[in-house]
Amino acid sequence: MTLLKDDVVLVTGGGSGLGAGVARHFLTQGAQLAIMDISGEKLDALRAEFGDGVLLIQGDVTKLADVQACRAAVEKRFGRLNSLVGAQGIWDGYVHLRDIPLEKLDAAFDEVFHINVKGYILTARVMLDLLEASQGAIVFTGSSGASFCADGGGVFYTATKHAVVGVVRQLSFEFAPKVRVNGVAPCLIGGSHLRGPRSLGLEKQSQADIPKEVFQEFAKAAPLKWLPYGEDYGPMYALLASRHSRVMTGQMVYADQGLENRNVMTPLSAGDAA
Repeated sequence: MTLLKDDVVLVTGGGSGLGAGVARHFLTQGAQLAIMDISGEKLDALRAEFGDGVLLIQGDVTKLADVQACRAAVEKRFGRLNSLVGAQGIWDGYVHLRDIPLEKLDAAFDEVFHINVKGYILTARVMLDLLEASQGAIVFTGSSGASFCADGGGVFYTATKHAVVGVVRQLSFEFAPKVRVNGVAPCLIGGSHLRGPRSLGLEKQSQADIPKEVFQEFAKAAPLKWLPYGEDYGPMYALLASRHSRVMTGQMVYADQGLENRNVMTPLSAGDAA
């Protein structure tokens, strides 16, 4: 089945990691694809991979002019938009609040919230009438480790990912019945390159720098004992973005490798611990 056959889909933050993996899957599902990313270097790499068949747009999702320019490019190329997928994000480096200097709090808060929350709200607003015209869909990205519980990041990342759940629920109410709004909450993502905040001097660090021991502990605890990559989450995004998920809105798909159902009373077997 080609869930997105002839649908025009815009993926923001699609230059690498989760967004790029989702975009690759969308192409297998017949989508006509546009990708927006702030990094020209990442877009150049995708251009070498995809050729001219994918519309690549450099821009900052936190800036109205850039999002409007993105919309104009999509309209010029395709004349319509069926789905908006938000995959951009920034990680806060798992810095605890007590370790953030007081004089850096304002800048760090603004940077993480602007990218992780404002960027979604802004793109939804700018693309809304196009999505209404196509009876389309929005899919935003939360986190199974930070949208519903603690310790998936520091206070800023966790707060923003909780906020994404609220954005999905509120916009699903406001945009009904013409536009469906849902989200996916992935767990750890192999090859993720979410950078740290410049405001904290962590722009050269990313989730790829998480010690391998963390991934090993995840593999021990999760019932599904393999590390997913961006492409592995693609089918969930594709279903929610497609016209085939007409019964769903206001939902966050919890994609955590079964980690919520981890063993508590039952000891790990020797094979599990290996």
